[in-house]
Amino acid sequence: MPLRTKKHWFGIVLDAPDARELAHFYERLLGWQIFNEADDWVDLAPSKDAGYNFAFATEKHYVRPVWPTEIGTPQMSMHLDLEVDDLEEAVAYAVGVGAELAAYQPQETVRVLLDPAGHPFCLYLDTDDPA
Repeated sequence: MPLRTKKHWFGIVLDAPDARELAHFYERLLGWQIFNEADDWVDLAPSKDAGYNFAFATEKHYVRPVWPTEIGTPQMSMHLDLEVDDLEEAVAYAVGVGAELAAYQPQETVRVLLDPAGHPFCLYLDTDDPA
């Protein structure tokens, strides 16, 4: 039996050395709203009733992941994929709000960026979309 609740809700949490700083970066990047902001935890969502959120937790022992991965170094445990309409414009915007373009770029239609805490995320074009 799959996990079920009366209310469907989904959330992702990223650890960071400063939850507030990282949440405010993603607030600028995604244009979402911050809810429940505290020193050690922040919730971000497109609206209070969206049914999902993106949260950030302050972790005092946080170690920045390395991209691309290297043996013996901290590795990402997940990354975000964000579809965009114009890759060059989206990369410029992301860098403008605080992202860093990763040195290694494995694909032509994908750009790997790092958020201020070093979590990789990808901006990509849907090349299968006929529009």
